[in-house]
Order: sequence, then structure tokens, then C-alpha cells
Amino acid sequence: MKARHSDAGSRPRFALSRFSVALCAMGMSVLAMPLHAQQAEQATPATKKVTELTGVQVIGSRAKERTAAETAAPVDVIGHEQLENTGVTEVGQALQLLEPSFNFSRTFVSDGTDIIRPATLRGLGPDQVLVLVNGKRRHQQALVNVQQTIGRGSAGTDINAIPISAVERIEVLRDGAAAQYGSDAISGVINIVLKKQTDVTYVSSTVGQTYKGDGLVKQASANTGFKLGKDGYLNLTAEYRDRGETNRAGPDTLRVNPPRVTQHLGDAKAKDAYFWFNGGLPVGRGELYWFGGLSKRSGSSYGFFRSAGDNRTVPALYPNGFLPNITTTVKDASIVAGYRTPISDTWDLDFSIDRGRNTFGFDEKHSVNVSWWYEPNGTGGTYDSSPTSANTGTLKLNETVVNLDVRGPIDWGIGKDKLDVATGVEWRRDVYAITPGDLVSYSYGRTNDRSIPIYGQTGDIAQPGIQGFPGFSPTEAVNAGRSNWAAYVDTESQVTDRLLLGAAGRYEHYSDFGGTTTGKFSARFDASDKFAVRGTLATGFRAPGVQQMFYGQRSTNLNPQGVLTDTLTARQNSSVTRAFGIQPLKQETSHSGSLGFVYTPSNDLTMTLDLFRIDIKNRIIFSSNIVPESVGTDGQPCAANNSNCPIAAILNPIGVGQVLFFTNAIDTRTTGADLVIQKGVAFDGGSSLDLTAAMNYNKTEVTKRKSESPILSPTQLFDDTQVTLVEQGQPRQHHILQGVYHDGPWDLTLRANYFGSVTGQGFTPGIKQTWGGKWLEDVAVAYRFSNYARLTIGADNVFNTYPDKWNPQTGFPFPQLGFTYGWETLPFGINGGYYYARVDFKF
Repeated sequence: MKARHSDAGSRPRFALSRFSVALCAMGMSVLAMPLHAQQAEQATPATKKVTELTGVQVIGSRAKERTAAETAAPVDVIGHEQLENTGVTEVGQALQLLEPSFNFSRTFVSDGTDIIRPATLRGLGPDQVLVLVNGKRRHQQALVNVQQTIGRGSAGTDINAIPISAVERIEVLRDGAAAQYGSDAISGVINIVLKKQTDVTYVSSTVGQTYKGDGLVKQASANTGFKLGKDGYLNLTAEYRDRGETNRAGPDTLRVNPPRVTQHLGDAKAKDAYFWFNGGLPVGRGELYWFGGLSKRSGSSYGFFRSAGDNRTVPALYPNGFLPNITTTVKDASIVAGYRTPISDTWDLDFSIDRGRNTFGFDEKHSVNVSWWYEPNGTGGTYDSSPTSANTGTLKLNETVVNLDVRGPIDWGIGKDKLDVATGVEWRRDVYAITPGDLVSYSYGRTNDRSIPIYGQTGDIAQPGIQGFPGFSPTEAVNAGRSNWAAYVDTESQVTDRLLLGAAGRYEHYSDFGGTTTGKFSARFDASDKFAVRGTLATGFRAPGVQQMFYGQRSTNLNPQGVLTDTLTARQNSSVTRAFGIQPLKQETSHSGSLGFVYTPSNDLTMTLDLFRIDIKNRIIFSSNIVPESVGTDGQPCAANNSNCPIAAILNPIGVGQVLFFTNAIDTRTTGADLVIQKGVAFDGGSSLDLTAAMNYNKTEVTKRKSESPILSPTQLFDDTQVTLVEQGQPRQHHILQGVYHDGPWDLTLRANYFGSVTGQGFTPGIKQTWGGKWLEDVAVAYRFSNYARLTIGADNVFNTYPDKWNPQTGFPFPQLGFTYGWETLPFGINGGYYYARVDFKF
């Protein structure tokens, strides 16, 4: 059997070579040869390590002997060497450099999204891709992406909570798989497989920084393993990373004189520590296994600058204005324990319990609660005091999953092969909690009594809460959850020597949504030893996350005029959403299909092309920012006649300038194609060259906007700004070209990533800009001093490429506020070039 490393099933090695400059030029000009390190099919020395994955069973099929090269759906397998050779130290960044269908958008001034970045697959949302670890469901993050970023209104999985040094390989199933693996697997599945090696220790350290001299990264890790008895194992990983902040803000010419840099636009400062484990021990006829880990990550990012004359500023404290500092602490813990055992000569049983927890704590520094400062003190004056820092609250998510799975063959008397059957049941409990912050972080004055007029320095009513990220109040506090159970059947059979057929069905029942059934049909026909056709049809389902069910917040955002405004995120099915006529959330449903072609003309060349389409109905999204009317339906100012101003009548009494909420407001259609070409070359003398080209095209369209509100039209509820974010916020093209040359102790790697154009409108309808597509090239040279020591020196984005700059005329006021480049949708950030050195030891 030929090994196939990506579309065909696994992923070829990602290394680049002294083939570097030539390949870079080719990457710029040959769009027809994207590089994806996916399809390793060659058995030549050039791809020896790739072919080692031939016998590895991966996601996409539960048949015992099915490998990635034989599945009916495209599966990419990315080995740990490929991940480590990218030069980056985060799993999310490494995946983006190696997997064209994966996007890891870089954002800033986005509250917690500065630290937990949204990870997406095939242009959909972070909560529409299912993440597994060792084949078991990974819990999601507590943070909801509430700013104008990719994945707005979603809470996905914090993929960076897993240290890259603990990962053996990552499997990416680019196909809808809700019927096989459960809710959320609408765009696909990412399975992170942990290392289990024993009797060897790996130690590595990386140091790097940007060409600008900031963003210093210091990383160190150790991975070791021990045998437990004769056949047991325990693998341990410890990792620490310190990432310095970057800032690419330009001078603020609008709010300060003389102009100076007032914003902080770039990567947040972050310190991350990890401890992970993976173990197994033979017990009886089977194996007791366990895995999981702990991580703690501390971040420091910034909000919008408050100018000296703003009503949110206290001149006595900040005569030149101030920049609020948002500090965050993310703690993540997980443990899975299970037992797998044969129950007959051909059937196996697997029982597991999975417990995961994610907490996201907020603190504010270098800030003020102006309502505390200017609050009347009862003697004719004001208090003239306020803390400048506070705890602003904590988000918590707990998830428990219990699985019982059995699988084995049935002699069903059809075709040449038995029917491979996997079936099982699953129970899950999700609990979401919001803990309020300090009183000063959210209150209006010390009594939080809005009937008391408190005026800021401009004479307007003072804003409540501490500036930057106002705290969660007891009104938003919650500790609630839901449970669901599921039963599935997944079947597959090699009906003839050339025809593979599969079918899966799953029933899920939620305590708050009732039941639903999803299904999937797959087929693969090998017309010859060199050419195969494959395809799938599937339905999907995603219930609203508990984060979307129970999240609520009061914050400060820009309104459509670009002015900082108190903003309410109203909890679904609350008094505010009911006043607007917004219906309680319901589930998303999807229909998807794929058609693929696999061509292997020789042992050292593989080509695959997969076309796909995903239709989603009742997609759960964040609404537009809904602002009060200035003039009523009778033509009179709203302050004079609120009965003709229904939005103002709801918002004015609660003292907010705009509101947004979760809603099933749109239907979408995503279409696309993945093309992968891989070539391995072996030279006389033992040197080898691995070439990979991978191309992803995707296009998401909002096919329908809808509103059940008697107050808000469909275009008010989900305006053009939000349509732009969904349709054009992620690159519709992502291509990768890579070459790796091996010659004795030397490895030379060249990789080129093309990120297509993205478009955004910020918080301000009408201010729309497109940032053009860019090629970014990476180079790395590695030398092995011995079997125990290796040095790598490289540069990512070696030519120091930046996104397009804001147009100073059509982009006003953002360029004038210091937003030199983009903001909300940039796939590769604004840091420019980055160089690094890495040392690896084995003993």
C-alpha cells in the first residue's frame, strides 16, 4: 500500500531546502502548484519518514485497518517534525503555515481575543470545527469573541492550550463529520495526537524576535518518556514560553497635539507554562490509558486610547489621556481516563471519561471609573478618587464527557469484505459561569444607583465601570449548564476490490433543545491503481454553545460614527432581547458534500483535488450593533417622544448607547476546492528533496438575512458590515509551496505561504477596505552535529512583508488614530519579518 500524506490521507513532510530561492520564485508565479505537505504517497528515500505513517490509522474512518491513504474523505497528517520546523512555537501558528484550509487570524484591541485567537477551518467559524485529542473530544474555551474579529459571537477551542512539544502529529479531516464525531464537526475535525515515546528525552530551546527588534520570544521545552512495566508507557512534557509584545501603531494626528503614538497595535505580551502527560498500562486483556494536561497563560493587551478631553478621562489623573491595559489569566486543565479491551476475537470496547475546564480571568490596569471620581460626596463636592486597577471578572467553562464505544466486523454476505461497524453512546455535561468583578469595575458610582446624576468633565453623564474592559456585574453573573446524550453507528465496507462504501448515523438529544438526527454517506472508487474518485454527502447539527446561551456583558466599543460608546451584549432570552422580539436561540443545521479525485502516476508523485460545498441554516451569530434612533417615526427628536423611537425606548432607561445579541439571523453557503501535489526526489549519494504544493479556495456567501423582530429589519439585525466580516473576513485563497532538501547532516527548508485578500468595515459601516493578498516566505537551515544535537537558524517572513496600509482618505478616521495597517481580519498579522535560532538535544 502506498503512503499518502494528505489529501489522500496523510501529510507529506514539510521541510524546505537549498532549493529555497528557486522555490520561492516558483511560489510567486505558479498558483497552480500550491504546497500542502499533505499527500505523501511516495516510497522513495525522499519521503521515507512520510511513508512511515502508512500504517497509522487516522480520523475519517473507524475501520481498524483503514489508513489515511485509503479514506473516502480528505485527511491531512502533519508530523511533529513538520510542526517544529516552522520556526514558530504555537500550535495555531504552525498549523496555519502548514494547512491551507486552516486560518488563525491575528487581531488586537480585541479584549481576550488578543490572547486566544480564533482557529477556523474552510472559512467557517471557530465553533464549527471539532477538536479532538487522541481521538477524544476537547473542551472549548470560556472566552466569547465579542469584538469585531473573525468568529465574532463564537467560542471555539483554545488550540494553543496544548504545547507543541507534546504533539506527535495532527490529523485534519476536511469534511463534515457531525454524524461520526458529533456536534460542531460542520467544517471538519482536527485531531491532535500526543507523543507516547519512552526511554528517550528531548530538550529544545528557541529564541527569536522581529526585524523591528520587539516581540522577543523565549521558549524551552522537555519531553521524556518512561516504560511502565513491560508494555506500559508514560510520556511527560513541560514547556515554557515568554512572548514579548509588538507595536506597529502610527502617530495619532486626530486626538493629540503634537501627534504621537497613543495606541498599542500588535501582539499582546504573553507568558505560557504547560505540563502534559500521556500514559497507558496493560490491565487484564486490555489497556488502561490516561492523558491530559495543565496550562497557565498570562497576557497583557490594550483597549482604545482615551483622549484628554473625553468624558471617560479624569484630567487630574491623566492630563494627557490614557491607554487602558487589559491583563488576562487563562487556566486550562483536562484529564481523560479510559479502558480499551477486546471483547471477542474481532470486537473491541473503549470506555472513557473526559473532564475539561477553561477559565479566563480579566483584570484592568492604568484606568479609572469616572463615575466614582465625579460622584457627589454629599457636601457639595465630588469624591475625586477612584482605583486605577481592578479585577473585572472571570469566565469559566466545565465539560464532562462519558463515552462507550465498540467496534468490529460483521460478515454481512455482501461483497468481498466484511462490514466494519463502530457504534457507541456518549453523555456530555457543559456548565458555564460568569463571576462578577470588583464593585468599581462595573458600578455607576459607589451605590450603582442610576437615578443619581453624575457628570463627567464634559458635562455629560459619566460612564459606569472601569475603562477599557468594564467588569462583569452581578446582573451578568451566571452558573448554569445543560446535558446531552448521543448514540451513533458508523459502518464501512470494501464492497469490491475497488469500491469502498460507508454510512454513518447519529442521534443527539439535548436537555434544552430536544433531539436531532444526522447522517453521512461516503464512497471511494479506485478505477485503477493510479486513479480514484471519492465523495461524501452529510448533514450536520450544532446546538448553541453554553457560552452563547448564557453570556452577557457591558463594554465600551466604537459606534457607527467611530465614537466610544457603552455597549450591552444582552443575554439570549433576556428582558432586553424579548423587548426587541428576538427569539431564543435554536440549533444550526447543515448539508454538505464533497467530490474528490486522487491521481498517483508513480510512487513519488501524488495529486489530489477535492471540491466541497457546505450549506448552513439558522447560523448562530452576533447581531450588528443596534443603536437608538435620533429621530422618531413622527419626525421629532427621540428625547421628546420615545413612543416613536422603539430602540431608544428600550436602551435609554438602561443607559447604554448600543446593544447586540446572539441570534439565528443568517443562512450561508460555503464552496471551495483543495488541490494538493507532492513530489519526492532521491539523488545519487543519498540526498533527497521533498516538494509539496497545496492550494485552498473557499467562498462563503450569506444567502439569506432574516429577522423575527417587529422592531428590527433583517438588514438592521445583521447589517452589511457583518456580512462583509462573514463573507470576506477570512482569505478566500491560501496556498503553500514547500521544499525540503536533506543532505547528510544538513536540512534546508523553503516555504512560501500566499494569503488571499481580506476585507473589513470595522465598527463603522461605510468605511470599507480590502487588504490585498500577500506572499510570505520562510527559510530555515538545520545542521545535526550528531544523533543527539541539532541547530536550526531561520527566518519567517524573510522578506519582511506587511499588509497593505489603510487608505488615509477612505479609511478615515482609523489611519489618523494610528491604525497603520489592518485590524480585525488580517490572517498573518502586522509584525513583519521574524528570525530565530533553535537547539534540540536528545539523550
